[in-house]
Amino acid sequence: MTAQPGWKWSECIKPLVGGESCQTHHVGTVIGGTIHVQHEDGSEQDISAGDAYVIEPGHDAWVTGSEPFVAFEFDSSAAASFAKGT
Repeated sequence: MTAQPGWKWSECIKPLVGGESCQTHHVGTVIGGTIHVQHEDGSEQDISAGDAYVIEPGHDAWVTGSEPFVAFEFDSSAAASFAKGT
């Protein structure tokens, strides 16, 4: 998964898939960059290079900083959904 600086789920993906938040389950590890995740329950987290992560459905996320966010996603449902554009 690669997301460029300025990418935000609610601006780039939400218009295509609808809903109020990302409903995909993410499991992965970060190779470079940082992404900020805001969960529907109000909790927030920053995920950066070297971090492993699990992000439950019900969140928004955006790249912070000037470096692309690059991660390996291990839950294949995320790749399948975004590859189809739905």
